[in-house]
Formats: sequence, structure tokens, C-alpha cells
Amino acid sequence: MRKARNMTDYENEYAVFTWEVPGRFNFAKDIVDKWAEDPGKLAMWCVSDDGSELKRTFLDFSIASRKLANVLTRQGIRRGDVVMAILNRNPAWWEIFTACIRMGVIITPGTTQLTAKDLEYRINAAGAVCFITDNANAPKLEDVMERCPTLRKKLIVGTPREGWISYDEELRDAPEEFETVDTKRDEGAIVYFTSGTAGNPKMTLHTHTSYPLGHQVTGRYWLDLTANDLHWNISDTGWAKAAWSSYFAPWYCGAAVFVHTADRIDPVTTLACLRRYPVTTMCGAPTLYRMLVLQDLSDCAFPSLRHCVSAGEPLNAEIIDIWKGATGITIRDGYGQTETVCLCASFPCIEPRLGSMGKRTPGFDLQVIDEAGNCLPPNVEGDIAVRVKPKRPLGLFKEYWKDPGKTAASYRGDWYITGDRAYIDEDGYFWFVGRADDIILTSGYRIGPFEVESALLEHPAVAESAVVSSPDATRGEIVKAFVVLAPGFAGSDELARELQEYVKGATAPYKYPRKIVFVTDLPKTVSGKIKRVELRKAEWSGKKPAGST
Repeated sequence: MRKARNMTDYENEYAVFTWEVPGRFNFAKDIVDKWAEDPGKLAMWCVSDDGSELKRTFLDFSIASRKLANVLTRQGIRRGDVVMAILNRNPAWWEIFTACIRMGVIITPGTTQLTAKDLEYRINAAGAVCFITDNANAPKLEDVMERCPTLRKKLIVGTPREGWISYDEELRDAPEEFETVDTKRDEGAIVYFTSGTAGNPKMTLHTHTSYPLGHQVTGRYWLDLTANDLHWNISDTGWAKAAWSSYFAPWYCGAAVFVHTADRIDPVTTLACLRRYPVTTMCGAPTLYRMLVLQDLSDCAFPSLRHCVSAGEPLNAEIIDIWKGATGITIRDGYGQTETVCLCASFPCIEPRLGSMGKRTPGFDLQVIDEAGNCLPPNVEGDIAVRVKPKRPLGLFKEYWKDPGKTAASYRGDWYITGDRAYIDEDGYFWFVGRADDIILTSGYRIGPFEVESALLEHPAVAESAVVSSPDATRGEIVKAFVVLAPGFAGSDELARELQEYVKGATAPYKYPRKIVFVTDLPKTVSGKIKRVELRKAEWSGKKPAGST
């Protein structure tokens, strides 16, 4: 087991950790500018598909964010206003994030996969006054601009565009001096729209301390970062995971971020970058690792890589085993939400249990509770919850913005309810069961989709799978699996029966999928999570899912 750099004694660290929260805090001033005092301190190593490279220091970002703050101020953007940014992995994204925080402006990032209709909804819901994007995404806004009454300014990154303010030209001529706003600890700083697997996405509001300071535990304990690391978070900038691992956590620790600017994530290119560049730590969604293990891993000599983590949804044990066999590195799961920082993880200092989410993050009383708010004994399934009374921990969102009803519904007595189900074993390891609304009830049994999906993934024919409930006249509902096949395999009744028998042998027989359908792909949220709710709704409405064979 590789030695953890920032936590060698989990039990002691968990027992002694306390949150230190100042009355006022500004990440741009108190973290970015602090690291910028060393003018040569690397903040970003950026590479493109053509092999060109760009290295930026913390001083570079400190200066650029001050200049951009002046640009936005000149355009009438003020403290408390909302700025929406839709950019791919472009250094300007980090400049915009830092400038907005410096100004006390609320930043709301979004993925480039959003449609014009999505943008219209989000701009109007948040009341955004300014929109920043590139030429690839500008037409989407232009299609709905007339229906976005709060929007006053739009900036274009890259080639100038008619009717838009040129980001690059304005930044080049802007003054470098700007007085950072003295932001309060509970002042709104970031709005993330949740994945939206059901209904319109909620607006998750974070403060100037909940993410910016709360992610110190994400960086120190789970990512295991120091000021000498080069961290690669392979994430869309529109996903909250980018704020986790591409911005707050690494820069809090003084680590540099590695950025590959390609529009699409390619597993072959990812492996090539790990061979060529001195990346020390890497974070990716389970989908990424599933793609990587399908590649030729016979030459996985990554000279600098020491630590890998995964987040977004649980990573199956089979994938972890394959990656470790090829690289010698255990992928360590971390658990959290858009609403939180890292709540639970397989920290580098604890013995991993494959398939487990790991143990509680220092600073959080994370438990599994029943409907009455009582902590459940070991190995009993319940709701994952964070204790918020009598003292609320740092690292939790402030509220679902402009929706007090949904905010109130996320609490139960002294607890914030995550909406996920799990159980804790005798040694304090958490085991994910599924989203509360993903649980399958069949013939009196409760079945979580993750265990069935994990069993399917152990079979060489399966690249990905999603398990949902399907209506049944006798049992009420049964387990149905949607399967994406690995290269070289073709769907057939014979293979479906083989997979059913395989699951019966890999887990409790009653959990096997009584129905299997082969699909070319699975519906996913913009953050890469499988949209089981979409499959389940189609199943119960009798509609055939797209991509079925």
C-alpha cells in the first residue's frame, strides 16, 4: 500500500480534526494571491492535441483575474450579480472563476453539452446578467437571447464575434490593479445546477467558504495533494467535479493542475499523456476508467503517477482490479455531491476494500439512518446522512437557491439527507446500495442496482451496464439490465442467458436480471452519470429505449 502523504493515522486525524472558519474569506486573495507570492510557482500545465504546451503560474492567474475583474466592472457587473460561463478546458475558465470570486460575483458554470433551451432555462432561473463562452457555443445563446431579459452583457473568448465583447482584447488592455472584495463567509459565491436526472435541475448555492475552504479535506485527504504535485482531473468544466478537483482542492494545496484541452476525452490519448507528462495524481469518472481498461494496458509505465481516484458514482471492483494489475495503483473511490465536498473516501492511508466507498472524511459525522433519524447498526441499509446539528460542518451547500421548499425537504431532524442508500460494516466502511429512487422491490426483496451492475461488469462481454426495475404481473417488479457490450461480442439470447447465470453465481441468485437488453450506449447526464431514471421511466411507460438492439 502506498504511503499517504497527508494522513498516516486515519483514526487519530478523524478524532482531532476541527474546522477553522474565518468570518470573511476570499479564495482569490487568500489562496491564489498567497501562492502567487512565489512568482515561479506553477499553477497549470496545459497541453493540446497538436503537442503545444502552455505553463501558467499562480502569479499569471492572479494578474489575469485582476484584469478581468476590471473588465467586468467596466461592463457594469457588480457584487452579487450572476455570471454564467460555458467553456471547455480553456485556461480562461480558471481566470473567470478567480475573477468572479475576487469581485464577489456569483459564478455559475455549465457544460458545453448544454442546448440552447438548457441555457435559456438556466440563465432565467439564476437571473444571470453576463454570459461568457467561445465561438463554438455562442450560437446557442444567440438563439435564445431575446428570451433572457436579465442578460445584459456577453463576452466571447477567442476569435472576435459581431455583437460580442472580445474577452481577449479587453483583457489585454485592462489595468492589473484591483481591490479584492472582502467577502463574508456565508455570502453566495457559486451556483451549480444539479445533474437533473428527474425534472428541472436545482440550483445549488455555495458560499465563499463551503466549497473554497471545505475542499481542503478533498485535497489533503482524498486527493492526497501537496504543493509539489501535478494533478490531472479529467472532467468537463461544467460539472461540479471541476470545482472539486480542477480548482479549489488542488490550488488550496498549492498543487498545479494538468489540463488537456481536447474537446473529447479519448482513452488512448489519456494513456499517452500519462506516459509523457509528470502527472502525479489523477481523478476521473468511472466511465473514464471503464474506457481505459478496454485499452492495451501492457505498457503502462507511468513514471510519475502515484495515486488515482474516482468519483461521480461507485466504481466497480472489477475495474479497480484490472487497473491495479496493470499499473500497481489502486483506484480509490470518493463520495460526495454537488451539494457537498468529499464526505467519504477510500483514503490512501486505509486498507482498501474493493467495492466500498471507504470511511468518513474528517470533519463530518456521516451516518446511515432510518426514517426517524436514528443511526442504524452495522450492515443495515438506510439513508446516507450528514449531521448538521448542533454544529453544521463546513463543506455543505447553503441552500437550493430560490427554492426553500426543496431546501427544507433535504433535511430530517438533525440530518442533511443525501438521497443515497448504503450500509456501514463493522469496521466503519460504507457500502453504496443506490439512489433512494433506484432501489428495486421484487417479491419482498430490496435490490440495489450497483451490486447487479458490478456482477455484470465482471463478465468479459460487458463494457457497461445499467440496472433498473421493470413491471411484472407476478412480482410487482423485476430486475432488468441494459448492457453495452465490449468490442468483439454480439448480443444474442444465448449471451443473455450466460450473463444471467453468471450474475446468479456472482451475487445472491434472486438478484439476477430476469430481462436483459443489449444497447449501443447508455443515457448519461452531462457529468457522465448513468440516467437510470430515464431508463426506468421508459420501461414503465412501455417505450423502447434509444439504442436498443
